Amino acid sequence: MSSEDQREKLKQHFSKRVTSQARIVLDNWQKLKDSDWADLQWLDDLKESSAKLGKFASRFEMAQHQIVAQKLSNALDTLEKDSDIIDESKRESINNVIAELSECTQRKSDRDTQAAPRTFLRTPIYIALNNAENAQRIIKQLEFFGFRAVSFDTGEALINAAKHDKPETIVIDVNFGGEQYSGIEAIQSIQADHETPIPILFTSEEEDDIKIRLMASRCGGEEFFYKVVDLGQLIEKIEEYTNASPLDPYKVLVVDDSRAQARYIENVLTKAGMTTCVITDPMQVLIALNEFSPEIVIMDMYMPGCTGMELARVIRQQDKFHSVPIIYLSAEDDINKQLHAMSLGGDDFLTKPINPRHLASTIHNRGRRARSLLALMIRDSLTGLYNHTHTLYLLEVEIAKAKQNDTKLTFAMLDIDFFKKINDSYGHPIGDRVLKSLSLFLKQRLRKTDHIGRYGGEEFAIVLPNTSESDAKKIINEIREKFAELRQPAGDKEFQVTFSCGVASGSDENAQIICERADNALYDAKREGRNAVRSFRDDKHKPS
Repeated sequence: MSSEDQREKLKQHFSKRVTSQARIVLDNWQKLKDSDWADLQWLDDLKESSAKLGKFASRFEMAQHQIVAQKLSNALDTLEKDSDIIDESKRESINNVIAELSECTQRKSDRDTQAAPRTFLRTPIYIALNNAENAQRIIKQLEFFGFRAVSFDTGEALINAAKHDKPETIVIDVNFGGEQYSGIEAIQSIQADHETPIPILFTSEEEDDIKIRLMASRCGGEEFFYKVVDLGQLIEKIEEYTNASPLDPYKVLVVDDSRAQARYIENVLTKAGMTTCVITDPMQVLIALNEFSPEIVIMDMYMPGCTGMELARVIRQQDKFHSVPIIYLSAEDDINKQLHAMSLGGDDFLTKPINPRHLASTIHNRGRRARSLLALMIRDSLTGLYNHTHTLYLLEVEIAKAKQNDTKLTFAMLDIDFFKKINDSYGHPIGDRVLKSLSLFLKQRLRKTDHIGRYGGEEFAIVLPNTSESDAKKIINEIREKFAELRQPAGDKEFQVTFSCGVASGSDENAQIICERADNALYDAKREGRNAVRSFRDDKHKPS
């Protein structure tokens, strides 16, 4: 591949990150619009995502997106400066910019059609099953989780639709259309029309052997369901393959007394899409660690005042930075000294001069590994939510922020009703599926600024910043009502599940007091019949 081809491929890769961020902006705008411009949290999310879009577009030299992002940020800034109600003229101004963003976010094939410009939210999921009844059942279930799904009757219709609107994923029968392997052939045709593959979830009611599974895998098949399609598992997989949010950039702290060398590293990593903080005085490293909270540290081996090895030992003495990768960058080529340096707290050693691609690749690999290890430490293995310890840590962090900014904070505790009866009646695997179903339901319906954790067993906890107790009660009540409508599959049977919840607010109290208040409110909800949301300030808990 020529250098020109490599540059073009890299440009296309970065353009996808900008497009993904643009769709997040459009999604936040739609949610703000759906709330009739009353939910200011969605307004804050829109501002944040717009600013991020501008940074991405500037970094990756996508001028059209950069111009539109700046227009949108300017329009949103007028709302921030004015204290009056958002009137129609301001809404219309923002809507016009959103229309521009929607237009430049569309693919070429979209602009070539005669149809009116569309606003991109989440792109659709395509369902192509021979059993139309099952297809509609899946679509209905997906709607509960915030997905938009479309069903097709023929392979030709599916192929034509995929040309004009690339789906997030496709659920398809291997014999869709009635002919043997006709579904696989349709997918092969669809994948040929797109530069990046679409994740495919294949189903088969008739065949299940190595030959058909290999055929499915070769054309993008990520999953293969034989005979019965478990709806809960299917939705989990769809969520896994349709996560539209791009990964946040890795945060890299560069410690090098040579300003020129430090800036060179910064430029290489910035072009690779990473966020950097540069310090040339190693004595400032503790301040930088606390203020920047890096995911990776790159440091020179030999600096005035201390060596990189000494600095690494100091960093490792702090528990929260104990697992942060430390990479030495030095002209030292003595292998014994390199090994000694790594034995004192380092994770890797790169020798100057360093190839830019090698540097970016090393940082990316180390960052990905560090995030995976961190997730294992702070997340529940079954649901993927924060574990008990980290949830309480986040509560303490948000309490501190609420005190500092004089804002509201609410904590909620949820408990699935009669969960033991579910396990006894349907088995523990189905009980686990219910837990995962509720966790996914909460993630789909709460804001990205909210923190959701599995508190233990069938209990969940939610930290809701900038939210009053009454607003939290209303939000969770709506989630409770919707979740109660969801039908949980258990073989050839279905059942419904409810939960109870207690909410409590307070930015002046400590985490223990707020937890106790939410727990008391949850106990009241249980005692009074379950399937309800109770506030700490309701009735007897109301302060005198």
